[in-house]
Amino acid sequence: MSTCEVSLRNVTAGYARRPVLRQLTASVPKSAITAVVGPNGSGKSTLLSVLAGVHPPTAGTIERSHPSRPCFVVQRSAVSDALPLTVRETVTMGRWAHRGAWRRLTAGDRDVVDASMERLGIGDLASRQLGELSGGQRQRALVAQGLAQEAGLILLDEPTTGLDVTARGSIATVLREVAADGVTVVHATHDLTAARESDHCVLLRDGRNVGEGRPREMLTDGALRQFWGLS
Repeated sequence: MSTCEVSLRNVTAGYARRPVLRQLTASVPKSAITAVVGPNGSGKSTLLSVLAGVHPPTAGTIERSHPSRPCFVVQRSAVSDALPLTVRETVTMGRWAHRGAWRRLTAGDRDVVDASMERLGIGDLASRQLGELSGGQRQRALVAQGLAQEAGLILLDEPTTGLDVTARGSIATVLREVAADGVTVVHATHDLTAARESDHCVLLRDGRNVGEGRPREMLTDGALRQFWGLS
């Protein structure tokens, strides 16, 4: 994992008079799954936003292996129940990065949308309203939207938090498959089991990188007690 998808050096980012990331230096290995782990307020979501390019840093440098647009999969709670969107329409939005919001989809676009839904096991839910779905079904629809974008870098904010075992397993399997296909995956998570199954992890505390490397070496019981009082 010597080749990096993204390298950050001394990155500071946040809000007026309130930095969240503080001179953070970290790397994201290419074609691998990186878990960003830390307590609430440690800067996980801000780091994803910086990687996605939606929250520019106020200091530091970011080097990317290629300039293509990353995909950012938000938490299901960020999507209103009132939005009148079907599952198919939700996943189709992933093609907007290629076609725009108003251009007619091609047959190839529709094939990508169908394949993305089937990959997450929600093809039979295509006509259902997003607001009618369970939490696990909705999260799988959002991940399918991300797959439909066909990005080289997928960023996910707490993708399995609060989901049942079936939904967590489905999402984890798909992320492992896309990483094997050459896609780089970064997910912020509180789920230590999911983090330990990743290829790489970045440990955040107070907006700083307090360690990164292989999860089996970084997420030991001793390290968790030392940094966050976890076990």
